[in-house]
Amino acid sequence: MVYRMKIAGVERDLPICKVNDDLYIGAFVIFGDVELTEKCAGALLEKAPAYDYLLTAEAKGIPLIHEMARQSGQNKYILARKAPKLYMRDILEVKVHSITTAKEQRLYLDGNDAALMKGKKILIIDDVISTGESLHALEKLVEAAGGEICGRMAILAEGDAQERDDIIYLEKLPVFNADGTIKE
Repeated sequence: MVYRMKIAGVERDLPICKVNDDLYIGAFVIFGDVELTEKCAGALLEKAPAYDYLLTAEAKGIPLIHEMARQSGQNKYILARKAPKLYMRDILEVKVHSITTAKEQRLYLDGNDAALMKGKKILIIDDVISTGESLHALEKLVEAAGGEICGRMAILAEGDAQERDDIIYLEKLPVFNADGTIKE
């Protein structure tokens, strides 16, 4: 089963995947899809508020944020990692629960990136916002670093996230029943 969508002028079929017996989602993956990534980055930039730095969480937001930085002429964006790396110093850490991940995860921010964020306008970027848990973890990192959240953007808003007025997104992504019909 697939769900056909038009996103930033590009049509794609999203496989419908089981989360649990009562919830199925349309799997949206921009990895390897250069056309979709470029179009979505441009469409988001057209709606973006003024910002100093872009921030996303590893991993699906990476190609999007990279392309947004490239198209906007920025030479730096900030990445929250899923595991600390040897080169990271003075690490900030928060916990996150995501609908697409079976267990609790943590996000880590390098101290040098945190120092860059202090007193700056930070635009949080994600591919899909659903429960808002990943978004909340990124917000906690920005706050811990002393940055100011100037906006939250995603390509798609899924489920209840569609009702939030603090998220800028391109399209709504419904959730599904086991038979592939849209859950009401």
